[in-house]
Amino acid sequence: MGRTTTNIPMSYRVLSLHHNYDAGHNPRDQQPVQLCGSIFGFLEEEATMSLPENDMYNIQQDIEDEECEDPEDIEDKIKFWETQHQNLHTTLVRTTSLESKIRNITKGVLEEVKMAKNVCSCPRSVSGGCRSCLMREICSRLQKSGYDSAICKSRWKNSLDFPSGEHTFLDVIDSSNHKKDSVRVIIELELRGQFEMKKGSEEYNSLVCKLPDLFVGKADRLQTVIKILSNAAKECMKEKKMHLGPRRKRRYMQAKWLRVAERSRIMTTVKPLVEDECSIRSTRART
Repeated sequence: MGRTTTNIPMSYRVLSLHHNYDAGHNPRDQQPVQLCGSIFGFLEEEATMSLPENDMYNIQQDIEDEECEDPEDIEDKIKFWETQHQNLHTTLVRTTSLESKIRNITKGVLEEVKMAKNVCSCPRSVSGGCRSCLMREICSRLQKSGYDSAICKSRWKNSLDFPSGEHTFLDVIDSSNHKKDSVRVIIELELRGQFEMKKGSEEYNSLVCKLPDLFVGKADRLQTVIKILSNAAKECMKEKKMHLGPRRKRRYMQAKWLRVAERSRIMTTVKPLVEDECSIRSTRART
């Protein structure tokens, strides 16, 4: 007599290695097994257990480092940034009569250019004046005031320490005191932008905000500013455990203003972008 076989639907099969499927046991009497929950539950457990132990350790270590920072390190960090703020403030506040006179003339030109409508003589004029036109106008005005002013362009070659580059700015050489060496005053129209960093920390960005856009100061004063900001950039990247780029290092920043640069004096025949008060008075006197 042949054995009768019964097709059991998958949803009613019991998944057990020790289950007896011999005759006498009706498989329909077994409790149905929900495969969806079993399969996906197993996959979730496998995904959780698949994370390498090293990754788990690194994550836990990062959390512990953030929570268990040494109080002495925090105190040293606060002192460092406070010192940089104090040093920068002291350096920028100090000024000489020569620096103040040159600064006032420069600010006056910038204000006049800002009030004028068409101040750019380039083929593609820029509203508010491009950097080149502004420097020409400031240089010309300083020369009319009796100062030895020039537009300077520094260039440096590629080296192991930093890449090549160039920078343009203004300077004034004062040799009025024959008993002392000549004094060089540097004029930078965008000093703050030279030190800004996209990945700068809150402390570093706060320090950079203390810098003026317009800097007018002696070379040694700018040297001190570069030193303060370069040390701050180095400490900022150290705290963030990041590499300090070569364009943020002190020697690269010094190369912009403090190396030998080509000095180009503006010819007096160049038409000014805006007329100063002296030019207006002389024109009225002739008429």
